[in-house]
Amino acid sequence: MADAQVNQQIEDHRNLPDWSVYVGNSSDEYFPLTIDMRFNSGHFLSIMVYSTLMVFSATGNFTVLSILAQRKVRASSRINIMLAHLAIADLLVTFLMMPLEIGWAYTVRWNAGDLLCRVMAFFRTFGLYLSSFILICISVDRYFAVLKPLKVHDNRAHLMIIAAWVASGLCSLPQAYIFHLEQHPNITNYKQCVTYHAFETEVYEIIYNVLGMCLMYTFPLIVILFCYGSIYYEIFSRTNPKNLESFRRSSIDVLGRAKRKTLRMTITIVIVFVVCWTPYYVMSLWYWLDKESAKNVDQRIQKGLFLFACTNSCMNPVVYGIYNVRKKRTASPLKQQEKSCGSHTNVKA
Repeated sequence: MADAQVNQQIEDHRNLPDWSVYVGNSSDEYFPLTIDMRFNSGHFLSIMVYSTLMVFSATGNFTVLSILAQRKVRASSRINIMLAHLAIADLLVTFLMMPLEIGWAYTVRWNAGDLLCRVMAFFRTFGLYLSSFILICISVDRYFAVLKPLKVHDNRAHLMIIAAWVASGLCSLPQAYIFHLEQHPNITNYKQCVTYHAFETEVYEIIYNVLGMCLMYTFPLIVILFCYGSIYYEIFSRTNPKNLESFRRSSIDVLGRAKRKTLRMTITIVIVFVVCWTPYYVMSLWYWLDKESAKNVDQRIQKGLFLFACTNSCMNPVVYGIYNVRKKRTASPLKQQEKSCGSHTNVKA
């Protein structure tokens, strides 16, 4: 019986080493836990970092919601509504995903049963998808507000937000199917929430993961670059010396300030998005393409790279709050652009 069990292996869902088996030579044969099945430095790092991120994310996002709630409902703009939904999305990550990861890192194994395994697998990605999709909505809304002001409609903003919520649910739904409770073949009291046996071949699993990366990271990044790049290019072309004669001095000054602020905002948004998400997907791609070498990476480095995905929920209220959440007397740079381009340019549909 022991010989039949020696080669049985199960992979852990966190891209860590296989559930390996060791059989002693003495009569008291045993199966020691591998490093990924025991509390290690990587788990300790996860608990500390996630706990810190929870505090920062909750503080930042609740602050944004508080500021937005103090404004009159009738004065609420599209960008304020989208910022509120972005804060809600980040709070879902803060109070659903982060506590789950903290508890999971502490226990190492999964002790909550199969149903909660599937439910929490859904919410592990729902908030992340929603945050990325709301960022797309904000980028597209600013694109139309500045470049195509005659085509701006409030209904479009609401439809985009609804689409973001629905799309996030649909993209997260497969998680509830592929994740399930699995019992270790040898250490029967060790159970884990894994994707083992969910895919026919490893190629299908890689395709699924790459598709998720494209929807959560690549596509939003392309949209953000295109929208804010187009906005900056439009403002830059309007303030080109060759076009100065077509503007009043006040228009030039406004567009000049908007140009500088938009450049700073665009660079900040892109850098924050890339810095927050790239380490996570670098580690993921490494594991998908060369699993054996990825397993040899120090546990703290692995966990640290995966943790970067959640830092976006902490940075969003800072970035978008600084540039968009102002006191009533101060207009945001994009609002200045919208007014200036709508009042002093002939932007056609």
